[in-house]
Amino acid sequence: MKITVVGAGAVGATCADNIARREIAEEVVLLDIKEGFAEGKAMDMMQTAALLGFNTKISGVTNDYSKTAGSSVVVITSGLPRKPGMTREELIGINAGIVKGVAQNILEYSPDAIIIVISNPMDTMTYLALKSLGIPKNRIIGMGGTLDSARFKYYLSVALNCNSNDLQGFVIGGHGDTTMIPLTRLATYQSLPVSDLLDKETLAKVAAETMVGGATLTGLLGTSAWYAPGAAGAVLVESIIRDEKRLFTCSVSLEGEYGQTDICLGVPVIISRKGWEKIIDYKLNEEEQAALNKSADAVRSMNKVLEEMKLI
Repeated sequence: MKITVVGAGAVGATCADNIARREIAEEVVLLDIKEGFAEGKAMDMMQTAALLGFNTKISGVTNDYSKTAGSSVVVITSGLPRKPGMTREELIGINAGIVKGVAQNILEYSPDAIIIVISNPMDTMTYLALKSLGIPKNRIIGMGGTLDSARFKYYLSVALNCNSNDLQGFVIGGHGDTTMIPLTRLATYQSLPVSDLLDKETLAKVAAETMVGGATLTGLLGTSAWYAPGAAGAVLVESIIRDEKRLFTCSVSLEGEYGQTDICLGVPVIISRKGWEKIIDYKLNEEEQAALNKSADAVRSMNKVLEEMKLI
């Protein structure tokens, strides 16, 4: 199996490193537009193989999509972060052109590839891929909710002073500070509802911390996070390649599920060799559904920019 990661920045390189260390695939191709950048990252990673004992081959290429031919899964991390003074329209316009071009080039050489989108704004970039590529919807997956759910479990583990691996918790909705919805009502600690262990104020604090989890890290680091986003991309790749049928929150095409249509939004889905194969209905209460509807409206507002700029 071959996996391609497009974008050799911090997130893409971390994703590729995780895939290699876990030996998810025989080969990982890291592609970037900056001359020599992906090659250098790949060489550095390969020099850890003798130390860490993995056998995955990692190669780097500069903008040569022919080297990605035959990839089973492609992770797209490329794109620019929003800079001071940049409007959302400018950001969407720039990243949409990058993501659309990357995806089209990838499919030229790997027509059956499953696409995982990490580039921001993630829900809108996933929707762009859905509308512009003409491939089955189950082969287009936005990563965001997988990362948000991991952050949710982290903050819950801090509040409970427990191991985050003993927690189940999901974040649905858009991948943004004001659009994600941590489902505190449904979160559990070894099957016990966390609401039995934490008071409402603490749960509200956990939810609030989760929603600004990315911004918190940006404030501390001076740049976007990369370890957890890269790992989130890697676990999705693993579930696909190994047909694990694991349940993650991902941004996928909705056609009536959760009361939404013509949108890519974060919902619980089964990830397998098919890509995403089934949406799980969590039976939201009225408050949760209203929050999801509001989140969907915000994402649609972002998607509308694609239409206005004639990108779809």
